[in-house]
Amino acid sequence: MKFDNREDILQITPLWKGERFEDGRPKVPDDILRRMRNITLEEAWEPLWREGYKFQFEGDLKRTHEKVKLVGRAVTSVMVPMRPDLHNALLEYGQKEEGRNGFFNQWVVDSLTEDDVVVVDLFDKVYEGTYVGGNLSTAIAARTKRGGAIIWGGIRDNEQIVEIPNIQVYYRGVDPTAIANVTMTGFNVPARIGNAICLPGDVVLGTISGVIFIPAHLAETVVVEAEKSHIKDVFGFQRLEERIYTTAQIDSRWSMEMFEDFMQWLKTDEKAKEYTHLDWSPDRKELEQWHAEHPDGGTEVTL
Repeated sequence: MKFDNREDILQITPLWKGERFEDGRPKVPDDILRRMRNITLEEAWEPLWREGYKFQFEGDLKRTHEKVKLVGRAVTSVMVPMRPDLHNALLEYGQKEEGRNGFFNQWVVDSLTEDDVVVVDLFDKVYEGTYVGGNLSTAIAARTKRGGAIIWGGIRDNEQIVEIPNIQVYYRGVDPTAIANVTMTGFNVPARIGNAICLPGDVVLGTISGVIFIPAHLAETVVVEAEKSHIKDVFGFQRLEERIYTTAQIDSRWSMEMFEDFMQWLKTDEKAKEYTHLDWSPDRKELEQWHAEHPDGGTEVTL
């Protein structure tokens, strides 16, 4: 059993066709991460749900920083309760054969690069399940710049962690005990966080609502669709405030007249400047086709 093994990572992420890290993790472009910081969790969730990715969200977590949104590339770890023979064999293998120093959680933190997020399945263990404290959280902040951690388990030194800038840590509970009686059986393997699954290289989006894991091969699609959804909402809110359209009109399939109004608004409104890169020609074509097939109009809700 090897840790952070390139061949294993390539095997479980075959749909990613872009650049990769040396260990094989998908390297979603920095620009996608930048744009991901401007969207909401629900805007990212909808395209994934439609594509059949129904187990990407988990909301039953606490967080160390109230106003920090977390975006980054996942580095995963899976821990199990300690069994002496397995524990000693894996710890010795990592230290002697792979040249790793310290305990399992230190191996993961020492591997991090800019914009990484540690994603840890610690089987909801809090007592003696504190994956990070003040020291490792400081190291995560220094290595990742804007990253953090998602821990299905515990943390310690929370009073210190909340004072660290440029980090966000999601966790299940706090305990003063140090991590103990656990063994890492997987490093950059599929990891379960509550009801969600995360693969190495997934884009992590953490907000006030919880966390969502976006498969690397869908990251660009998700951010484009989320940006379109976001700016359409901005337009819709404005037109509702102006009482130009009703809620039924905004929430249903738009008429071609509404779409053209939106296109003109995109060209002139200050709030739309950040979204000029979006291509709306597929949306126009799809809407024209729908209206051609429904000449009497319709009330299809698009929420």
